[in-house]
Amino acid sequence: MEFIIKNWALIAVAAVSGGMLLWPLLRRGAGGPWVNTLEATQLINRSDALVVDLRSAEDYARGHILGARNIPLADLERRAGELDKLKTKPLILHCGDGNRAGGGVAVLRGKGFDKVHNLAGGYAAWLQAGLPVEK
Repeated sequence: MEFIIKNWALIAVAAVSGGMLLWPLLRRGAGGPWVNTLEATQLINRSDALVVDLRSAEDYARGHILGARNIPLADLERRAGELDKLKTKPLILHCGDGNRAGGGVAVLRGKGFDKVHNLAGGYAAWLQAGLPVEK
């Protein structure tokens, strides 16, 4: 007990750093399952997955993944019915950087979509991988 009292700052630093190491694992579980660009292209090519671009219409117009459908995240709750015919088909949701698409995954899962995936890194990761886009 004396060690803990004398070294409380050291213990606090160890606890915070341990939490920082666990944070990516905890975050990864939310808004998932996540797929990387390779897994996404495999889902598109093998399972005819639909890509849903959750960015604004302006960002979508500047460039988007080939064949992606644009439904901005702010409109997804209201427009989810447009995807009802695709409930059995895999869907890959993405935003600009992969940080907001998890909210879209949660919305669609709440509406009965089972095969919804979040593109890790979003559109930025797609571009960085050198995968095809259309403008």
